Amino acid sequence: MSEPAGTCFVVQGFGPKTDFTDGRVLNLDASYEVIKQAAQEAGLRCLRADEIVHAGTIDIPMYEQLLHADVVIADLSTYNLNAAFELGVRYGLRPRTTIVIAEELFKSPFDIGHIVIRRYRHLGEDIGAREARRFKDELATAIRGVLGEPRTDSPVYSMLPGLAPPVPPADAALPAPTIAAAAAAQPEAGGSLAEVLEVGVLLELDFDAAAPPPSPLPPGARLSGRDWLERARVATDAGRFGDAIEAWGELRRLNPGDRHALQQLALATYKARLPTPEAALEAARELLRELLPATTNDPETLALWGAIHRRLWELAQRGEDLYEAISAYERGFLLKQDHFNGTSLGFLLVVRALVSARAGARDEAIADRVLAARTRRDMIRHVQPLAERADLADRHRFWVVGALWIAALALGDRAAAAHWDVRANALQVEDWMQQVRRQHAVRLADLQAQLSMLLDGPPG
Repeated sequence: MSEPAGTCFVVQGFGPKTDFTDGRVLNLDASYEVIKQAAQEAGLRCLRADEIVHAGTIDIPMYEQLLHADVVIADLSTYNLNAAFELGVRYGLRPRTTIVIAEELFKSPFDIGHIVIRRYRHLGEDIGAREARRFKDELATAIRGVLGEPRTDSPVYSMLPGLAPPVPPADAALPAPTIAAAAAAQPEAGGSLAEVLEVGVLLELDFDAAAPPPSPLPPGARLSGRDWLERARVATDAGRFGDAIEAWGELRRLNPGDRHALQQLALATYKARLPTPEAALEAARELLRELLPATTNDPETLALWGAIHRRLWELAQRGEDLYEAISAYERGFLLKQDHFNGTSLGFLLVVRALVSARAGARDEAIADRVLAARTRRDMIRHVQPLAERADLADRHRFWVVGALWIAALALGDRAAAAHWDVRANALQVEDWMQQVRRQHAVRLADLQAQLSMLLDGPPG
């Protein structure tokens, strides 16, 4: 293969990002892999900000790329304000060779009807193979087209035809990006934050203490954002939360506005349980305050905020923690209508009903029991179609099917529970995942039995 003839800089977030208009979480690394293949097919070296090794924040090398790159591709999916800003900078610096893309459900919040936006379809965790091939071919053709035709695509230069682009100093050579060999291949996308919490919230599992440590850094070594992201993911997946805290913290330093890095840092802090489990939860809660959990419409932040307060409730039995957890899950479920928030909300409503019943607040207990049942019926209605999607991996399908099984059990629908139990057992997943499902059902059944005894009396 011949050496790349130029550079394609991709303006895009990295890792999972939330589309706040509908609560979907899109793994932009999956999008980037398709973009990179298209750029390479068109003869360009492709890079994103997280692949550039630099000191301090990303600002200076990012502006250099916006000025010098032969092609800039800006992905506006998830309504990324940083991407929109960087696109505007590029339009001001270069009259041509800029391509705008977005996921198919993106709705323009501003007047860019005259700008061509090339669409692709995202499935959340991945892009389907057929769609990836289609979009790669379309994008590669578009790249060749903007390189081969001297056509102005910047609205700035279109509206101001006499404007001349800036001329950089002759000695301002663009520094070549340094990308670690370990990050040359696209890392496997991890699950959403909710899936990580599913393990830690429904059942507190001990991780393998013998998990391999991260490779040591040579003295004076500097890593790119992609390298730190890979180290953070490996450490988190292995349960080495001290290492994960270091890596996610470094990613925050490199990109202070990255919500995903802050969410994962809070998760690692909470899971590290140091110096005590309660102190770790308090520290994680303080980190999340930066994301304004009281007013946010980010389901990922709300899921983590709910999980932290749920664990604080279990440790200290403070009523305000239980109410805060329920409030977070309730708002998350209203935003996303998903299985994680729905299952967690239904469970904690039963917990609060039992607390009220023991305190003699019978009406409050009945209200929460009714609300828990209503939440489960709503969750089944919204989530059941997802269980039938052919494009879901077994791991993702398992959490959906498991949530439907738990909801059916809680509602007393034995036929539906038997159906979903068979479906869950047939999926090829790790044993601990089945353990999480069954453990949650046992805990919920015990709570419901206690509540029924207090409200309805012994079965007769």
